[in-house]
Amino acid sequence: MKEKIGFIGLGIMGKPMAKNLVHAGYTLYVFSSGAASMQELEKKGAIGASSPKEIAELSDIIITMLPDSPQVKEVAFGNGGLMEGLSRDKLFIDMSTIDAATEIEIHERFAAVGVETMDAPVSGGDVGAKSGSLSIMAGGSETAFKRALPLFQILGKKINHIGSTGAGQIAKSCNQIATALATQGVIEAFSLAASAGIDLAKLKEVLSGGFADSRTLAVSGERMIKRDFSPGFKLKLYTKDLRIAKQAAAERSVNLPGTQLLHNEMQQLVSEGKGELDFSALIHLFENN
Repeated sequence: MKEKIGFIGLGIMGKPMAKNLVHAGYTLYVFSSGAASMQELEKKGAIGASSPKEIAELSDIIITMLPDSPQVKEVAFGNGGLMEGLSRDKLFIDMSTIDAATEIEIHERFAAVGVETMDAPVSGGDVGAKSGSLSIMAGGSETAFKRALPLFQILGKKINHIGSTGAGQIAKSCNQIATALATQGVIEAFSLAASAGIDLAKLKEVLSGGFADSRTLAVSGERMIKRDFSPGFKLKLYTKDLRIAKQAAAERSVNLPGTQLLHNEMQQLVSEGKGELDFSALIHLFENN
């Protein structure tokens, strides 16, 4: 018999992920701050819950997909939170992108009541969430990973058990650093080409035939050319991710000069009211200079 799943957080990423679990035949309990998203999932066959506590009581495995560490901690430990409804042998999987220290704190407190945890942040944006092709970076015990794997195989295509608790979040920070700096490279290339009157669609085709080819060029580059900055992954959330990466680096005395510079640029755009746009809107900063 399939385990009962609880899912908390039905945003741009969480909603399609939850839908994929319903389509796979799982009994799915959902909770979100957005009533419309819950109603949409209920129409697909999910069962709405009144609180994280109820999610914990009803579910064998609980998944969270939330914006940042404070929201995850509130769901875990706040009034009506998961801790009030947990019992032994349940599994908690946090697929949000947050700091590793918070994951370790949750792990230690949940372990005291007999609940295993995994941090399993994802990469792939809303496209990967909808298609079930996310890249999943999991931290936690081997036992927890094996139990979570059937769910991961529904949600993603590239699934890696990185290491112990918190390792998934460090891997996600590495992913965000590499992707962000690759995006800046595409933007700078496009800026130079545009200044010379080169058609950006033709440039993209040329770059796609060599070592410059990447998913960043394919997806973000296409968004820049079409001026489509509808949020696949919001700039304000990417800014948060780089803050987490910088924090992790500072704790380990690692210097990230490129990440620091790009994070400052992203913060500037967020302060200008562009935080709700896709992170490829970073090109606006270069166009304004």
